[in-house]
Amino acid sequence: MKLEDLTETPLPTLRPREANSHKGDFGRALLVGGSRGMSGAISLSGQAALRSGAGLVTLAVPSCVLDVVASIEPSYMTTPLVDEDDHIALSAAETVVGLAQNSTAVGLGPGLGRRPNLIELVVALYREINKPMVIDADALFALAERKEALANPGAPRILTPHPGEFARLTGTLPEGPQRITAAAELALQDAGSTTVVVLKGHNTVVTDGTQFSINRTGNPGMATGGTGDVLTGIITALLCQGLTPFDAARLGVHVHGLAGDLAAEDLGQVSMIASDLIHYLPKAFRAVVG
Repeated sequence: MKLEDLTETPLPTLRPREANSHKGDFGRALLVGGSRGMSGAISLSGQAALRSGAGLVTLAVPSCVLDVVASIEPSYMTTPLVDEDDHIALSAAETVVGLAQNSTAVGLGPGLGRRPNLIELVVALYREINKPMVIDADALFALAERKEALANPGAPRILTPHPGEFARLTGTLPEGPQRITAAAELALQDAGSTTVVVLKGHNTVVTDGTQFSINRTGNPGMATGGTGDVLTGIITALLCQGLTPFDAARLGVHVHGLAGDLAAEDLGQVSMIASDLIHYLPKAFRAVVG
């Protein structure tokens, strides 16, 4: 991939909301993750999906943290999954696949945890769920242990690694223009060419292997725990509203960074936390889509 392959098309936009719209018109987001001690991660994703326009948002979490997750935000729904040692059990895979059938898009990974059975769970969901899916956090860790799964996703996938996660997935930690080529090579591991890679960091790269964009929003204040979980919710919600995976990733990364910039203007970079991005999403979306 060469630098001149940079897409010059304007940022994608969401379709206007008609006067007779109802919540079903804007999609059903399913977010899967959470574990004891990391219930906040999946909640951040859920809140971000709500603020990014998904009509209905459901968080599928291990039973042991269901009450905690449900208490954080009343506007999303929660559903319990069979748990094992405070994490989602492998036996919950069939339930998640069933929930996905009634969803528009899926986000997988925030707060999931790292255990051998979760590697098998993630691989099964990656291959079997036939809806667009955003993969983040501990789900990326699991895929790094079973890289062969990347070749056969069940539907379009958006991988959102930070540099450390990218290094685990590929064995490389590229810098400068090499980040574009390396991200494209990861996307093209998908035999069906349905994978988008979002290589996060300063000047985040978004590519499907044939085109790419470089994001210019965002600031160092966003280098704090939970901001990636917010991005997962944003992109999942944009998929729910009909954007293609590449467009959803591109717009999602831009809005995510813009929310961070708006937060930094008011709060400063040092004191920013992930939930601040959610509070500034309405202003960011107004700036982009009206």
